[in-house]
Amino acid sequence: MNHWKRSFAIIWSGEFFSSLTSSITGFAIIFWISLETRSPQVLALVFLTTFLPQLILGLFTGVYIDRWNRKWVMILSDLFMGACTAALCVLFYFDKVEIWHIYFLSSLRSAGNAFYQPAMKASVPLLAPEDQLMRVSGVSQIIYSISNIAGPAIAAFLITVLPMTLICASEVLGAVIASVALLFVLIPRPPKTDNVSPDFLGELKIGLQAIFQKKGMKWLFLSDLGAMFFILPISALFPLMTLEHFRGNTYQMSIVEIIWSVGMLAGGAVVSTNILKKMNKAGVIAAMCALDGLLFLLSGLLGTDGYVWFVVFTAMSGVAAALWSSTFTVIMQTSIDVDKQGRAFSTYDSLSLLPSIPGLLATGFIAETIGLTNSFVAAGTGILIIGLAIFFIPSIMALGREK
Repeated sequence: MNHWKRSFAIIWSGEFFSSLTSSITGFAIIFWISLETRSPQVLALVFLTTFLPQLILGLFTGVYIDRWNRKWVMILSDLFMGACTAALCVLFYFDKVEIWHIYFLSSLRSAGNAFYQPAMKASVPLLAPEDQLMRVSGVSQIIYSISNIAGPAIAAFLITVLPMTLICASEVLGAVIASVALLFVLIPRPPKTDNVSPDFLGELKIGLQAIFQKKGMKWLFLSDLGAMFFILPISALFPLMTLEHFRGNTYQMSIVEIIWSVGMLAGGAVVSTNILKKMNKAGVIAAMCALDGLLFLLSGLLGTDGYVWFVVFTAMSGVAAALWSSTFTVIMQTSIDVDKQGRAFSTYDSLSLLPSIPGLLATGFIAETIGLTNSFVAAGTGILIIGLAIFFIPSIMALGREK
């Protein structure tokens, strides 16, 4: 086995345990909140507290990720997120959990993720050959998808037979396993292709320039921002769409989450085979964005007896999301200098969440004003238009043809 394959086997083994236990705990908390409150505002605020700290901190974390040892950034970030979940374990054990506790601890976990995710993405090109990046991205997507297939089902079962304390404790164990696995991997420091600026804002500017200096990358990035404005707020409404519109239960909520992840798994499998290697990557992103928008729109047009079709559309949306996400990551990994990728990915992770903030804040009001189904129709229409528009921007399509 090649050295890089051995390194990823170790990383993926730990990542699987961490991702699976995190998925189980995350869905258990969402189900618990949905059943306790049945409030779109509360669910939207949970999503907001999950993303907002990552949005703010991500503008700065990349500077340090490119300076520090990326392996230790990932280890310490994972352990910090595990510690936040351990605090939630204690609160559930003493039956002292309030909604604001979940908001607060979700914010702290988001802060840890602002370091972990960019460090992981920026480490991949240091370990894998460039012609294998698409395959690596696909396998990572498969691990994520398997976790999110099993997570909702296990969570729906465990929430009925175990206290939330034990469910949350599993995530703490997963974080420890992933951190120990990383100790056995050597992640080299990236070569420097630019002078390190002693000015913090100067280094932040380098990260922004890494994204915006190439015209096609700039427009692709802005298109992605526009799509995120619609996607994240509507994602917060999926549990209530099942409960309220289709008059479903916890089991049916978990089915929707599972089937979306099944779609993500299928999409990740496609990417890992390198079938997309010779295709225009920007064209793949545009097609998947348009398809995602169409599926949201069709979901909003379903009647109260359309739950089965909602499940089918959700599965197809998962496939589209996997192809879209993996392809976008590879474009960034191959278009940006490796020593700037920590800054570039942290900046992207932050700015990609920025448009969703006003949408999340207004999610409860919009859903109660125009209805859940109309919210899906409006969001789907916006995403569809953005996907179709990408096809007509020459600089983006040219970027997708580059190596």
